[in-house]
Amino acid sequence: MAEQFRAALKGLLHVRPVRGAHRVALRAGISVLVPLLAVLAVGHPGWSVYAVFGAFTSLYGRNHVHLSRAAMQASAGAALTVSTVLGVLVGSLAYRAWVAVAVTAAVAALGAVLAAAQDWHPPGPLFLVFAFGAVASAPRALSEVPVAAVVAGLSSLFALLVGNLGSVLRRQRSRPARLAHVWTWEPARYALAVLLSGGAVTAVGIGHPYWAMVAAVAPLSAEGVTAQLVRAAHRILGTLFGLLTSAALLAPHLSPYATVLVVAVLQIVTELLVGRNYGLALLFITPMALLMGQLAVTRPAGQLLFDRGVETVIGAGIGGAIVLCEPWLRARIRG
Repeated sequence: MAEQFRAALKGLLHVRPVRGAHRVALRAGISVLVPLLAVLAVGHPGWSVYAVFGAFTSLYGRNHVHLSRAAMQASAGAALTVSTVLGVLVGSLAYRAWVAVAVTAAVAALGAVLAAAQDWHPPGPLFLVFAFGAVASAPRALSEVPVAAVVAGLSSLFALLVGNLGSVLRRQRSRPARLAHVWTWEPARYALAVLLSGGAVTAVGIGHPYWAMVAAVAPLSAEGVTAQLVRAAHRILGTLFGLLTSAALLAPHLSPYATVLVVAVLQIVTELLVGRNYGLALLFITPMALLMGQLAVTRPAGQLLFDRGVETVIGAGIGGAIVLCEPWLRARIRG
């Protein structure tokens, strides 16, 4: 246990070299910037939440592992669009809070299966949980379903084009994605993390339960117990320090266009850092998430900062507890 603790502490502070991060960062920044500017230009800042989750398609395929980037991004983009539309459907319900927790657990489990089958990078259902949870957390109208589908879908297609423009110009062919049947306990772990974290925060009545659910899911996608515990600690510490950068960026009450530019810059910096040290990246992920939310619906900054901090501690703590309890639980099942 002491050796594992030393390894976790070393991983907490380690900054890894990452090759080609500047190309990934630039693609991600452009993929986020253009759709957000577009929804502002047509006078619908409320659509920004749909645009940004479609743009998250650009975050997949950083490393060209097994599947081509185009195939990986196509499957991830389709899943992100479906999650966004599903979030609108649940958000239209009168009693959406507890329904959202249950459906988020299903999204996490199914997303884990799809991510494993398609060999996604980054792995796991984190962004699907984020997309569905964020959209479902606010009241929606059924009339928004086609809008969400079109905006998220077009944003995803744009990110796919940006991410694969070089391959198109060089006329490289992409291998089609083939589903592989992968049966593990991973979907159950993700669903349990979502149910425990989302249920706890919803019962207490804190304002953004999906933040806790995202924080609980985040550690589980890392490989190995030590890496998962490091990811949970990074999530907590990085977010708490990230609240300071968030407060500084929320204080000036930036205009919508200025907010979009700042969000794009934060996305670029995040992609430069996330492969090197996840905790450092959260110094910029945290304000980026809060600013994106403010772009759609303005809320008091103080309450946002409080909710983000408390829910992250609860969610990441639950995720870390699941990691620690899993060996004992498996031993009990085998017994």
